Amino acid sequence: MSAVFDVISPRIRPRPKPRLLNGVIPFVVLLAGLAIAPLMLTPYSTVMLMPALAFGIALLGMNLLFGYTGLLSFGHAMFLAVGAYVAAAATQAGVLHFELILIAAASLGGLFALAIGALCVRFTHIFFGMLTLAFGMLLHSFLFKFYNLTGGDQGMRVLRPMLLGQDWDMTATQFLSGPFYYYCLIVYVLLGLLTWRIVSSPLGLQLRAIRDNESKARYLGVRVYRLRLFAFVVSGVFGAIAGAMLGVSTGLADPELAYWPQSGNLIFMMILGGAGTFVGPGVGALIFVLLHEVLVSSTAYWRFMLGATLVFLVLVLPEGLIGTISNHLQRRVRGDAQ
Repeated sequence: MSAVFDVISPRIRPRPKPRLLNGVIPFVVLLAGLAIAPLMLTPYSTVMLMPALAFGIALLGMNLLFGYTGLLSFGHAMFLAVGAYVAAAATQAGVLHFELILIAAASLGGLFALAIGALCVRFTHIFFGMLTLAFGMLLHSFLFKFYNLTGGDQGMRVLRPMLLGQDWDMTATQFLSGPFYYYCLIVYVLLGLLTWRIVSSPLGLQLRAIRDNESKARYLGVRVYRLRLFAFVVSGVFGAIAGAMLGVSTGLADPELAYWPQSGNLIFMMILGGAGTFVGPGVGALIFVLLHEVLVSSTAYWRFMLGATLVFLVLVLPEGLIGTISNHLQRRVRGDAQ
């Protein structure tokens, strides 16, 4: 099976990218666009952008794991579910300070990632992917079957939290499109800066060395297992934080958050924007959310259209939108220099 994975995956496997469009400036441009969006859109349309922020945060961690470390998780949506259910349990228990909810979600997500990552990161390629898928399916079954604890297929309600100690007296749409939207955007900025700090440091260089040539990295003294586990735990923390935000934005912690199609959506977004580029997955999340809303509202065959889009990307744009544009610009620069 490992050989099969090696044949299929090279077209979407992250490769070193040119520096054009792969720095922090394109990320700032993306954030600026998200910041002014509520000023140009209706409150309802702004609420529709909320998943893009949450998925963008989850993809910061997932891109660190796959784009920079070379481990593709097929069950990463389980961390979204962990964060959403923490938000539900906390708000129903009377803990309404969102800062505490995020800390609890990040802590539990990190511990969960540490527990399963200690086993998963010992493997690579299809074996790592299948293990993460198995753990995701186990969590989904637990959330679905233990009705008295998790609400079963009905899920658990997530109550409106307080932001910075303030209880915002406004409608749900006004809250989600105003204070909560910008709160989540600030969290996205902070986690983005943290991720940039990691990938641009010697630690990030070691992660890329593991991705490109594990044997050589190990020979040079890189602690492969520890760094893989580090990347997995960070991605789990980011995923749980994103899940808490999704839970608040929808008002529900749903077991379907842990189901494998949601993990497929995350992979879709990462490939769409460009795995291994810093800003690519965030762009992919934004485009995916907008594309999903358009297709769902316009055709009953939206799943077919999304699948056809993924096939097109893998065949025609294997490095994603940002990776392809970056490579094109790099060739133009080299051509002008000659």
